[in-house]
Formats: sequence, C-alpha cells, structure tokens
Amino acid sequence: MAAAAVPLRICHQEIVKFDLEIKAAVQDIRDCPGPLSALTELNAAVKEKFRHLRGRIQELEQMAKEQDKESEKQALLREVENHKKQMLSNQVAWRKANLACKIAIDNSEKDQLLQGRDVLRQRKTTKESLAESASNITESLMSISRMMSQQVQQSEETVQTLANSSRTILEANEEFKSMSGTIQLGRKLITKYNRRELTDKLLIFLALALFLATVLYILKKRLFPFL
Repeated sequence: MAAAAVPLRICHQEIVKFDLEIKAAVQDIRDCPGPLSALTELNAAVKEKFRHLRGRIQELEQMAKEQDKESEKQALLREVENHKKQMLSNQVAWRKANLACKIAIDNSEKDQLLQGRDVLRQRKTTKESLAESASNITESLMSISRMMSQQVQQSEETVQTLANSSRTILEANEEFKSMSGTIQLGRKLITKYNRRELTDKLLIFLALALFLATVLYILKKRLFPFL
C-alpha cells in the first residue's frame, strides 16, 4: 500500500495542476483580443490540457478500483466523481469563454470595417472638394485670361489709334509749318500718346506675368503637392 500511495499522490497533484492550468487558459481565452488565429492557438492548448486531465482522472479511477479496502475504494471513487464534475464545469466555462471571445472579435472587426468606411467617405468628400476648388480656380483663370485678352485688344486698338494720330499729326505738320503753336500742341499730344502706349505695354506685361505665375502655381500644387 505504501508503494501504491506514491503514484496515487502524484496523480492527485497532476489532476490539481491541470485543473488550475485549464482555468487560467479559459480566462486567457475570455480576455483574448483576437485575431481568430490567436484564439485557435489558445483552444489547441486547452484541448491538450483536457486530454492530460482526462487521462489522470482515468488513472485515478483505475487505482480506486484496485484498492483492497472498500472504504478507501469508495472514497477515491467519490473523489474521481468530483474531478469529473469539475472537468465538466471547466468545459462549460471553456465554451462560454469561446463564445464571448468570438462575439468580441466580431464586434471589433465590425467597428474596424465601419471606421474604414468612414475614412473612405472622408476621402471621397475631400476629393470632391478638391475637384470643386480646382474647377473654381480654372474658371477664375479663364476669366482672368478673357480680361487680359480684352486688355490686349484694347491696347492694340490704342496703339493703332496712336499710330493713326501720329500720321495725322505728321501730315498736319507738313501742312501747317507756319503755325508753330499748332506744331507744339501736336508734339505734346504725340508725347502724351507715347507715354500712354508705354503704360499700356507695361500693364500688359504685368498682367501676362501674373497670369503665368498663377498657372505655374496651380500646376505645381497639382503635379508636385509634396513640394
């Protein structure tokens, strides 16, 4: 009996050890944040522990049946029954922990999916806003281009008018050489028109420079947004 007590004590210790390890593993499953692959690994470890626990309980049951004293036999069989009930309770807790963990993982994946949709919706809104802004800028540039074209046309007409006026003054100068006062007035007009021509050309140049700078700025923002 003393020799049999050693494996019996070891069997008791291993049953208690596997029972505690299973309870800890079930709690790990309950707290598992995911993904499903991690849950699968935890479940595989729990299955292995249940296999060892079931084997030790069966060994204890066999030892109980081999006892000579009926009282010791019945005591061990009652202990075996308690271990079986505890194992069944652990199995129920294991199933509940798996169910709770899977629900938590599903909810987390749904939240991530909804967040992804919100990000896509925000990106779509941003793109639409950028497209609208680009359209407005293009319309503004076209309007500026039309205004500059009108200014250029007006300047050309002014230059043509000045040229015609110059010819008229020259002709008048030939005809009225004796009229110094008229000649002086003609010279003043010519000087005035020349100044106006220079001013118009300067305005045209500045308008063209502004237009080119605006176009280059827009191209830079569209083609090289990271600069």
